[in-house]
Amino acid sequence: MKILCVGHITYDTTFPTDSFPKENTKVRYHEKTECAGGPAAIAAFLLGKWGEDVSIAGLLGNDEYGKKIKNEFSLNRVNTSNLVLDKNIDTSHSLILANRVEGSRTILMYVPKHAKLNPFIPNEKPDIILLDGHEYEASKDLLKKYPDAITIIDADRDKKEVVELAREVKYLICSKTFAEKVTGIKIDFNDKLTLVQNYTKMEEMFKNNIIITLEENGVLYKYNNQIKIMPAIKVKTIDSTGAGDIFHGAFVYGLANNFEYEKNLKYAVLASALSVTRVGSYKSIPTLKEMNDIYDEIK
Repeated sequence: MKILCVGHITYDTTFPTDSFPKENTKVRYHEKTECAGGPAAIAAFLLGKWGEDVSIAGLLGNDEYGKKIKNEFSLNRVNTSNLVLDKNIDTSHSLILANRVEGSRTILMYVPKHAKLNPFIPNEKPDIILLDGHEYEASKDLLKKYPDAITIIDADRDKKEVVELAREVKYLICSKTFAEKVTGIKIDFNDKLTLVQNYTKMEEMFKNNIIITLEENGVLYKYNNQIKIMPAIKVKTIDSTGAGDIFHGAFVYGLANNFEYEKNLKYAVLASALSVTRVGSYKSIPTLKEMNDIYDEIK
């Protein structure tokens, strides 16, 4: 199947650290990881590495970083014919401090103002479209042009444009924060009723297949008319950057390969869990062999 990933692309520089730096100090690091990042980009990298026919659509500067990112995509078998390199902007850049002790990360981002991907005609008709909500006009146009495509959104922000796109896709995969903000219902893991109330409200608002990611608490979803939690896989977190994006990419892989629904969710949860044990956004993507070997052990 032909897969199109659409959204924000950035160049990530990650410094592994054992503590967060104090303000007004100078800190010297002896390690760093550099690679492309961004929600749709990381999902595209995963799908390319796992052998899918995938292309990426997004906006880069026609500069050193933009050209490096485009080359990284090509090396990982991601079609770049829908990428736009604009000489009038600088490529987005993220500086990430990955706290290996706490398993947290802090991200400082540069994003050029007023930069947007205009509506376009893809190089090939997509069977599956993954949106990350960052390129509203191009995304809206694609949903209109390809009503028969399987559509997924990675909804992490409650901006009105993201909410609008989320109403029009077949699969809405959102963060706990998104679900809480749009419904006004706070999730309390000590009160299971709040999970049911939140999910039910989401169903009333969006009327599609809803998956709510709960980070270390797993994934909230509905199957056979039951609201359920797919538990997370317990691992030692080193760097959580890109873990959600890897989840989305793995879920799309399952759709493309006709996985049964709960297998698909478990497969995506596993990919996300393995990724946080390594440093670097797309560089933390597990291999397909590794995925299949471990999945066979835990299924």
